[in-house]
Amino acid sequence: MKKIFGMLLALCLFFGFTSCREKSASAQSPKSGKITVLASVFPAYDWAKNLAAGSENVSVELLLKDGVDLHSYQPSAKDIVKISTADIFIYVGGESDAWVSDALKNATNEKQIAINLMEVLKGFVKQEEVVEGMQSERENEALEGEHDNEVLEGEREEESDEDEDEIEYDEHVWLSLNNAIASSNEIARAFMEKDESNAQIYMANLVSYVQALSSLKDAYANDFGGKTIIVCDRFPFRYLTDEFGLNYYAAFVGCSAETEASFETIAFLAKKCEELNANAVFVTESADKKIARTVISSANRGEIPIITLDSMQSVTQKQANKGADYLEIMRNNLEALK
Repeated sequence: MKKIFGMLLALCLFFGFTSCREKSASAQSPKSGKITVLASVFPAYDWAKNLAAGSENVSVELLLKDGVDLHSYQPSAKDIVKISTADIFIYVGGESDAWVSDALKNATNEKQIAINLMEVLKGFVKQEEVVEGMQSERENEALEGEHDNEVLEGEREEESDEDEDEIEYDEHVWLSLNNAIASSNEIARAFMEKDESNAQIYMANLVSYVQALSSLKDAYANDFGGKTIIVCDRFPFRYLTDEFGLNYYAAFVGCSAETEASFETIAFLAKKCEELNANAVFVTESADKKIARTVISSANRGEIPIITLDSMQSVTQKQANKGADYLEIMRNNLEALK
């Protein structure tokens, strides 16, 4: 029954989901050599690898292969050449990779298909939110500039008004399993467009992969409705928590570069640990756990564990070669939450 459901879901997505690409290419057989696929982040790379399985016509490469966070990444000249020549380029499409638009304007591959994930998921992309107790970017800037008397108060108010009008979107779209299904559909569509002769392989892979994603989604849905987690770190997991009805408190927003929390933030999270009788706190994979240890020591909860949730923002090519896998990481996140 699950197999039939997975196949129907994949087919519905394939025929019903709107294609959102920077450029379009007519259906064709692969040129001499392999179809080159370049993905900016690990989740998109792993989706593409799974969807290309069994085809000798596709070569998939990860752009951010050294574990560099998307928020701080700057492309090299070599990277720009890779982007320019790729047959299929998959990228997030948020503020952190705004440089991509310039790179695509200079693309030398006129038949390139560029897949902007935030465009593919248009309508499902969420704004960054500041929940109770969270240290906002504006507070961080205020803390950094407490001793700066060179800017006039009127100028500060004007800048503040401009900031309020600016909408910032959460770029961590891959942490929703629904988004993973929709994105996989779009990537498979691009493969079939570029390599018509192997379309059956890509469709079969899509059906199988959607089934695996759907099964994992069911496992999440059965466990977490209405529960609350405390994250002593930045919070890139909004797509995950919203999808499965989890509530959360956290130190910083998802795209924050901050590593130091204010006294007020520490005190708030410690108080929540006490109120909720928390039996664990969470951090991201890149955290030094300093904030988490301070929160625990400030709360009357004794020694409780610090558990890692993996946002997949810094998976390296070496880890991928050793078997790092989107589905497995999401399963590990499920076990961590349990």
